[in-house]
Amino acid sequence: MKHELVLSFSCIAIIFLLHLAPITGQAPAGAPSASTSPNNVTAILEKAGQFTIFIRLLKSTLVGDQLSSQLSNQKSNQGFTIFAPTDNAFASLKSGTLNMLSDQEKIQLVQFHIIPSVISLSQFQTISNPLRTQAGNSDNGQFPLNVTTSGNQVNVTTGVVAARVDNTISSKGNLAIYQVDQVLLPLAMFGSPAPAPAPETPKKEVPVPSRAPSGSDNASVDSSNAVANSFNSRTLASHVVAATLGGVLLF
Repeated sequence: MKHELVLSFSCIAIIFLLHLAPITGQAPAGAPSASTSPNNVTAILEKAGQFTIFIRLLKSTLVGDQLSSQLSNQKSNQGFTIFAPTDNAFASLKSGTLNMLSDQEKIQLVQFHIIPSVISLSQFQTISNPLRTQAGNSDNGQFPLNVTTSGNQVNVTTGVVAARVDNTISSKGNLAIYQVDQVLLPLAMFGSPAPAPAPETPKKEVPVPSRAPSGSDNASVDSSNAVANSFNSRTLASHVVAATLGGVLLF
């Protein structure tokens, strides 16, 4: 009898512990983990896949941490819109493009893909260009970002490349992430510099022949006339002598 009571008590204890285990191990409701937080930009991109290089840039430049921190503070920002280039987009860049950038330029490159406000796909239809990004003011022509639409298609141009919005990765709360098929290259960093003006060829001075004084010109004319008159006088005298001789011979 005692053996049966001990066995029954043991079974009850085991059942109680089995029910207690999931309760004590369960996370508090309403506290999402970092991997599923809607404010964790890199986690959202990792879940979507094909954004390895962009995620690496977000982490190495610490821009991803700054975004998550600002997104967690609802009162300090109006949200963000991120254009996320795929790994294929980075693969299409000229070899060594990222390696030749300084740390500051890499930060600006990532920031150029971020707009400090939430923009829905429908809002792209009426938004004013150029868009202001976190990389800098677009008014000075260094970081212009323009959006054009054709029906439901959204295109993004930088003055260097033209990208197409292919997909919506996330559009919740104060964060919108769109997939683009090209890396958005800022004009200030990748634009072709204006060709230097060609040096001016010095004009060669053409020597102007010196002119004789007007008095010399008159003297030359007078001398020529004198020679001509002398020649005419001699010719006339010769004719007179010839005529006289001819008359003498006739007589």
